[in-house]
Amino acid sequence: MLQLHYKKVRHAFEYPFTISKGTKTHQEALVVALGMGPYWGFGEACKINYYGIDLDAMISLLESKKQVIQKYALTDPERFWHFLHHLFPDQHFLIAALDCAGWDLFAKMRQKKVYQLIGVEQLHALTTNYTIGLAAPAEMLEKMKAHPWPIYKVKISNAKDIDTLALLRAHTKSLIRIDANEALDVTTTLKLLPEFEKLAIEMIEQPIAKDNYEGMQELKAKSSIPFYADEACVTENDVKRCKNAFHGITIKLSKCGGITPALRMIKEARSLGMSIMLGNMNECSIGTAALVHLQHLVDKMDADGPLLLKEDSGKGLFYEHATACVEDKNGLGIQAL
Repeated sequence: MLQLHYKKVRHAFEYPFTISKGTKTHQEALVVALGMGPYWGFGEACKINYYGIDLDAMISLLESKKQVIQKYALTDPERFWHFLHHLFPDQHFLIAALDCAGWDLFAKMRQKKVYQLIGVEQLHALTTNYTIGLAAPAEMLEKMKAHPWPIYKVKISNAKDIDTLALLRAHTKSLIRIDANEALDVTTTLKLLPEFEKLAIEMIEQPIAKDNYEGMQELKAKSSIPFYADEACVTENDVKRCKNAFHGITIKLSKCGGITPALRMIKEARSLGMSIMLGNMNECSIGTAALVHLQHLVDKMDADGPLLLKEDSGKGLFYEHATACVEDKNGLGIQAL
């Protein structure tokens, strides 16, 4: 019989984390644990206000279905996801936490790593970026200097941020990715494209409103810099509609519902000739570990959640040569504290 435990956690950011949608000083999350005999699997779901994610609501749902979950016979992680998908309709963040915990537990029961269960023989380590949140230009430069890194992802919110990007570029030869979180419009982005090119921006994530596919098609046709969909690509239903508007997609496990649908999204994106980046929602080690096991299947990594936090509710994940790694243990390679 499955055992289900959970707890709320709260992790402080090293710096206030600001994007175009607001500022956070702490990241709240729900850590879930699924147990069977001596084995335990772990997952994490973050509180994200602009997606309407409320931890107390998650707990209420878990409590209402706890006995049903604990009676489930875990014989296959993918079937478990379908069970959860029907049990908690449209609750992608909660399903993701339970799905990751299910994969972790099942792999441990089978004495395998999660990446081995999905058919990967050996992990290919991808360099992850380090995100610099919005702040005064001098503060953003200080963050960059304090964290030497081969790839930065810089948050922007308006046309004036081109000056900040120029300042950062003057002090680093590292790759720079930018993420507007829907803050720009088509006209502004078109005006900035030549400046982005001069600054050797590697990629641009979600510059305009998530539903403006027509505008994105225009931008894609006129840009030498690849565009990646983030807010426009939440679940697997969104992959195909991003084909003509973006060069690639960003997959975040919390948004799509976990490892199981992420694998389907990766397969579909590949069939459409799209590039893929794995992203995060500022999860700690628990929620970030699953990305390590999927990195062999994608092109880019944004797995810096634990790097941005001063606190962690898990152990087993670490960074080596700017790549996210986990301990050489069965399952996801992490343990909740």
